Amino acid sequence: MSTKLRKILTVLVVIVILVGWYITVFGIGSVSSIKDVMKFGLDINGGVYVVLEADENDIADLSGEDLARVMEQTRAVLNNRVNAMGISEATVSLEGNDRLRVEMPGVEDAQEAIDQIGQTAQLRFLLADGTEVLTGDDVKDANIDTDTQNGGYKIVLEFSDEGSEKFADATEKASGGSVTVADQFSEMGVDSRSIVIMLDDEIVTAPVASQTINSTTCEITSQGGGYSQEEASNTAALIRGGALPISLQEVSSSVQTATIGVDALDKSVIAGVIGLFLVFALMVFVYKLLGLIASVALMLYVLIVLWIMAGMGSVLTLPGIAGIILSIGMAVDANVIIFSRIREEISQGKTIRVAVDQGFKHALTTVLDAQITTLIACIVLYEIGSTTVKGFALTLMIGIIVSIFTAVVITQLFIGNLANSRKFAKNKYFGVNEDGSPKKILKKSFSFINHRKIFYCCSAAVIVVGLIVGAVRGFNYGIDFTGGTMIQVDMGKTVNVEDVQKSIADYDLKDLSIVLGGENQDQIIIKTTSALGNDGRAELIATLEEDFDVTEDDVLASEEFGPTVGDELKTNAVKSVLIAAVGMLIYIIFRFKSWKYGVAAISGILHDVLVVLAFYAIFNITINNPFIAGILTVVGYSINDTIVIFDRIRENKRLSKKEPSEVLIDRSINQTLDRSIMTSLTTLICMVPLFLMVSTSIREFVIPLMIGVTAGTYSSIFLCSPLYYEFSKNENKSKYIAAQQDKKKKGEKSSKKK
Repeated sequence: MSTKLRKILTVLVVIVILVGWYITVFGIGSVSSIKDVMKFGLDINGGVYVVLEADENDIADLSGEDLARVMEQTRAVLNNRVNAMGISEATVSLEGNDRLRVEMPGVEDAQEAIDQIGQTAQLRFLLADGTEVLTGDDVKDANIDTDTQNGGYKIVLEFSDEGSEKFADATEKASGGSVTVADQFSEMGVDSRSIVIMLDDEIVTAPVASQTINSTTCEITSQGGGYSQEEASNTAALIRGGALPISLQEVSSSVQTATIGVDALDKSVIAGVIGLFLVFALMVFVYKLLGLIASVALMLYVLIVLWIMAGMGSVLTLPGIAGIILSIGMAVDANVIIFSRIREEISQGKTIRVAVDQGFKHALTTVLDAQITTLIACIVLYEIGSTTVKGFALTLMIGIIVSIFTAVVITQLFIGNLANSRKFAKNKYFGVNEDGSPKKILKKSFSFINHRKIFYCCSAAVIVVGLIVGAVRGFNYGIDFTGGTMIQVDMGKTVNVEDVQKSIADYDLKDLSIVLGGENQDQIIIKTTSALGNDGRAELIATLEEDFDVTEDDVLASEEFGPTVGDELKTNAVKSVLIAAVGMLIYIIFRFKSWKYGVAAISGILHDVLVVLAFYAIFNITINNPFIAGILTVVGYSINDTIVIFDRIRENKRLSKKEPSEVLIDRSINQTLDRSIMTSLTTLICMVPLFLMVSTSIREFVIPLMIGVTAGTYSSIFLCSPLYYEFSKNENKSKYIAAQQDKKKKGEKSSKKK
């Protein structure tokens, strides 16, 4: 690329960044700001989600494609129901093989919404003797109209052609007066000439057929003064939604208000800006002008990630925001790898221009290997994780791909201009001393191999203590693992926890936990392993409203998880780690042409997972759904650091074939040590503001990440490379012995010939 073209492209990129960020923040003309374009999840906008599971009796004989077809039919019916209810941007998605997740943003009456979509019984038309004559499948449409006779509103049904014929036959039989009333109906005063219309095993109405009705429509009225508009609309919506092919049971549900979500969003944005600024400052301080270039590239990186998510129609959740901020710290990694290689090339006496070209060339393989292994963990996380975790994983995947582009293309473009500049093509602007020696964070080299047993013992001690504590005391599983209920209420003032306990004592809640929350400790968070159900939650909330003068609007969040959810989360967590580990092992063996690199790297992953578990056990931190996302992210991050060191070991082995293994490995670790420290620092710097400023939901993602990043950095430096040494330390010796044996055999053969 010519120097002139490079300058033009650089100017264009800078303009794109400036204009792009202006549009992102403020919008321009018909183009809205990112806040108006982006779709936000329930944890931000407020609303309700419910996970429904197919009744095992209904699907006992179904599997494979048959089960998939029935679940898809059920999904379509539920989708029709929520659409008929007029809920904007509601989604119904399959979750696993036999579950459906329904998300309804902006719903104010969450309990009623859950009741509406969860109704599983079919609409049925019965004769007075209980004979079914029509079903909801025979109803073409359902609307409401004013009931001039009874007042209020009535429901008007429109039959299909087949349904109209069935209705005519039914009214003919009923009007004849020959139908015997069933016992269940006689107690309710149902006339023998009635057409009993039932929904959810409850009688909606039982109009009397005095004659055969040859009509495509039927009116459902309430004799007690007509239906209210809301009652008529909801019933009509259910009918329009159609009949469910299978029965569904509520597995988990959550109710969120927009108040807490918007507050968390604002704080997350502020935390992100602070984290980004701190990363910029650190990069400029360490890498001088190169750090400034990296900061500009990061501005473009964040811009691209946000607009890709908006363009894809991705739903941004609070964990997703955490993922974006985390990815900023991880995106620095590629730049640091490149900068480190450029500085090394300069220290070898090469000119700035040659050093830049060679630095990018040598760093490219390392960047790709490191990012691809992390990408494998994200893919597994996306495929196996829950909906919330999927959003987190998707953000990281997009971030990884974009970071490769910005580092390899944009950063190279900017640095290429510096290399061709007379003014800036100097050692001091590239973080190198005037004599060509690199400026290092750590001045002295350290023998990691000679001290490896100390590191083994330290890791073993932490893991053993943690596992013992976990075995004796048990791990602190959250309600999404154990099953149970969580209710968060804004009390408007600080209240006594004991008073709250007394207020709800009659409910006999198991493993009850009540803690204060909020910035001013004016919120209460109630957790119990008891599954209260929709009605139970409503009753408990009503009690709080009565005793503490709060309203429904003060209920910030309400969640419930069935006991089976926890078992599945545990299984998926183990499955996720194993699948990710196997995928990474295969990739590493393929790329490095040796099982020793792969086994050493996977050993480090196992170590990091166990260390995180140990910390959770020792400090009694709650293990919940975000913990799984954190663990898998740790797995990906840990392997990222390890790959960088292994790549350098591989390179040095090609250049110094006769060098002893312990010397070569120590040198490789020390060469990449500054990079390992920098990427860990930038990642932690991004997470600290999140941990300090935002809500509990994001903090639950951040805690395992902070522990895991620290453990992953430690294992990459102090464990994985020494383990590789254990596997390969006899390589030179074995080659020598083989050569001696071969020489001896040749000598014996020559002596025999003589």
